[in-house]
Amino acid sequence: MPFHKRIGLLLLAPMLYTTGLCAQQNTPTTPAPTSRIDLDVVVTPKSGPPVADLQQQDFTVLDNKSPQHITSFRAFAGDQTPVQVILVLDAVNVPFDRIAYERGEVDKFLHANGGRLAHPIALAFFTDKGIQLQQGYSTDGNELSTSVDQYAIGLRDIRRSSQFEANDRFQLSINALHSLVATVAKTPGRKMILWASPGWPLLSGPGVYLDARQQNQIFGDIVSLSTILRQAHITLYAINPIGAAESVGRAFYYEDFVKGVSKPGNVQVADLSLQVLATQSGGLVLNGSNNIAALLQQCVADAAAYYELSFSPAPAERRDEYHHIEIQLSKPGLIARTRDGYYAQP
Repeated sequence: MPFHKRIGLLLLAPMLYTTGLCAQQNTPTTPAPTSRIDLDVVVTPKSGPPVADLQQQDFTVLDNKSPQHITSFRAFAGDQTPVQVILVLDAVNVPFDRIAYERGEVDKFLHANGGRLAHPIALAFFTDKGIQLQQGYSTDGNELSTSVDQYAIGLRDIRRSSQFEANDRFQLSINALHSLVATVAKTPGRKMILWASPGWPLLSGPGVYLDARQQNQIFGDIVSLSTILRQAHITLYAINPIGAAESVGRAFYYEDFVKGVSKPGNVQVADLSLQVLATQSGGLVLNGSNNIAALLQQCVADAAAYYELSFSPAPAERRDEYHHIEIQLSKPGLIARTRDGYYAQP
C-alpha cells in the first residue's frame, strides 16, 4: 500500500483512547464561546531565570496586533507558586538503547537538592500499552525515583521492520497526549507537562497527501487541543533525551510548522507534533544536550516566577477563528513567553 494512502487510512479512522487513562472516543467537542482569555506568562532575559516583580503596566497584550485591556493580573514567585508538574517518560519514541540513559538522567533530576523538589511532581509512563499516570503528586524526589526504578518500561511491540511503524507511533502518541491532557485538566491551577521524548513522527512532506476530509479532521484536533491546553492552564515542554546524537535536521524540522493554522486547507500532520504543540503552548523545546537532568531543571525553573493575566476578546466573526497573541514588555532586554494564539468563537 502506498505510504500516502496508509496515512489517509490512519487519519480517517476514529482516534480511540487506547491508553490506561480512559477509553472514550477522541472526538473534538464544539468549543464554547470565547468570553475570556487567560494566559500564563513567563518573563526571562535572553538567558537566565524567570523575572519576578513586574507590574501590570509593564505588559501590553496584542490580539491580532490589536492592544487589549488587561482585565486581571496576578504575579507569582517563589517555591510556593501553585504549579503541578507531570513528567512523562516516553518508551515509544525513545530508542530502546537510550531509555536506560534517560532514566538515569531522570534519577539525577529527582535526587538533586537531596530529593527535595520545589514543586509537586507526578510521573507518567508511556509505552505501547498506553500512558499510565501515577496517582498523586509528591515533592519527595527520592520517593519518585524509587517509583521510576520499580516501574518496568515494557519492550515495544511495534515491529521495527514495519514500514508503517511511524504511523503506529504517531497514533499511539497523539492518543496518549489527548488522554493525559484530559486527565490533568480536571485539576485546578497551572500544570506543566514535561515530555521526555524526541517527539513523534512528523509524517509531513511532499510524499504525504491529505484530502479535504482529513484536513478538516486534523484542524478540529488542533482546535480541540489548543483550547483545552489554554483553558486548563497546561504548558507543554519537549525534552529530547537523544541529546547531541540527534541530527540537526531532525531536531529542528518542527520549526517549519510552529505558525498557527488558520484554516483546514493549510494543515499538515506535523501541526500536531510534540514540539509544535509545546512551542505554541508557551513551553520550551530543548535539544542538543546530553545533560537531560539540567534540561528538566530548566523547564521546572519556569514555575519559579510567572504571571497570570486575562483579557476579554471581541466575538469572532466565524467559528474557530484563529487569533495570534503577542506580549510586549515596557522594560528592554526581557522576553515574554506564553501561548501564541487561540481559536475564537462567535
